[in-house]
Amino acid sequence: MYQFNYKKVETVQEAVNELSANPESKILAGGMTIIPTMKQRLASPEQLIDIRNIEELNFIREESNNIIIGSTTNHFTVSSSDLIKEKIPSLSMLAEGIGDPHVRNMGTIGGAISNNDPTADYPAACLGLGAKIKTSKRDLTAEEFFVSLFETALEEDEIVISISFPIIKNSFYMKFPNPASRYAMAGVFISKNESDVRVAVTGASENGVFRWNEMEESLSNDWSKSSVENVKLSPEGIMSDIHGSSEYRANLANIMAIRAFEGINE
Repeated sequence: MYQFNYKKVETVQEAVNELSANPESKILAGGMTIIPTMKQRLASPEQLIDIRNIEELNFIREESNNIIIGSTTNHFTVSSSDLIKEKIPSLSMLAEGIGDPHVRNMGTIGGAISNNDPTADYPAACLGLGAKIKTSKRDLTAEEFFVSLFETALEEDEIVISISFPIIKNSFYMKFPNPASRYAMAGVFISKNESDVRVAVTGASENGVFRWNEMEESLSNDWSKSSVENVKLSPEGIMSDIHGSSEYRANLANIMAIRAFEGINE
């Protein structure tokens, strides 16, 4: 690990000021990605800005038919929240399936979406539920926020403040986890309200999380299991690595979609 400076901040404005003053700084929240990356000497930020003590970033509340979660809220808190279990149980279940107890108690929702790992779970919930991301500068839809592989719309001096999830009880997430990391080799999030069906896929595409438009159209026309079974994800543009070929991952996505649909209708 290279030498670096460490700065603990108490307010969002202080964090933004530090980022603006030193563009080579990186935010530290849970540290589940940045610390291992630095240990492997794949990243060498001049300064880490620790935002874990910023109280205004750690909360869960209901507001205007939305569940709003502060960016430094850890995965265990999301999974164990009675409010989330009642209002969006699929989100609680998703958080419970992230990593192991250490990761769930240290990793944060804001860090997870800011990193935008192509196999992470929260991006699927954001797209699948139609979440909005509030930053230190603006409000973004999930579609605007997630750009590509490990890339988001965040600017160098911009940090995530909170994520707002519409309360949609008819939703379910199903993933096939890598046995070692628990990251999704394919994960599908399906939600349905009175006027909209959304289907998001993570763990599969070379470009990261995406909405499965063909599946959304099929389910919008006919909300049935056969509609899910009749749509097949093309292997084109799907990741292929030592864990599975593109054909394997595409088939996993098909199976996870069926199981997610079954979960909604149980």
